[in-house]
Amino acid sequence: MRAVVQRVRRASVTVEGELTGRIDEGLLVLLGVASTDTPADAQWLADKIVALRIFNDANGKMNRSLLEVGGAALVVSQFTLFGDCRKGRRPSFLGAAPPETAIPLYEAFVTAVRAHGVPVATGRFGAMMQVELVNDGPVTLILDSTDAR
Repeated sequence: MRAVVQRVRRASVTVEGELTGRIDEGLLVLLGVASTDTPADAQWLADKIVALRIFNDANGKMNRSLLEVGGAALVVSQFTLFGDCRKGRRPSFLGAAPPETAIPLYEAFVTAVRAHGVPVATGRFGAMMQVELVNDGPVTLILDSTDAR
C-alpha cells in the first residue's frame, strides 16, 4: 500500500460537481493499493500516518502528529501511484490491485484511521475526481507499507 501524504490547511474532493469530502487542517492522503497488499498493510499505514510528527509545535518545529493537533484526513484512492513508467511512454498499472481487492483494503485503511478518533472524509473509489488543496509548508511525504515487511 502506497500513500502520498500532504499536510494541508484545507482540502476537498469533488465528483461530477458534487463535493464528496472536505477537511480543514490535517492530511490529504492519496492512497494506492497493490495487488499484494493485505489488511495488515492497511493497519500499519494508518497507524504510521496518524502518528507522523509533521505538524509544527509552538517553536515551529515539526514535532506534533495528526492526533495531537486534532486534525482530519481526506483519503482519496489513487491507483496511479502504482504506475510503472520504466518502459515506454505509457505507464503500466499491473501492480495496482483490481477493484475487488482494492476496495476492501481502501475501506480497511479508512476504518483504521477513524479508529484512532480522526475525522475522515473521502472521495469516491474509482471515480474521476477533482482534488483541491492548500499544502501547508509544503510538506509532502511518500510512504509504502512494503517498508514494514
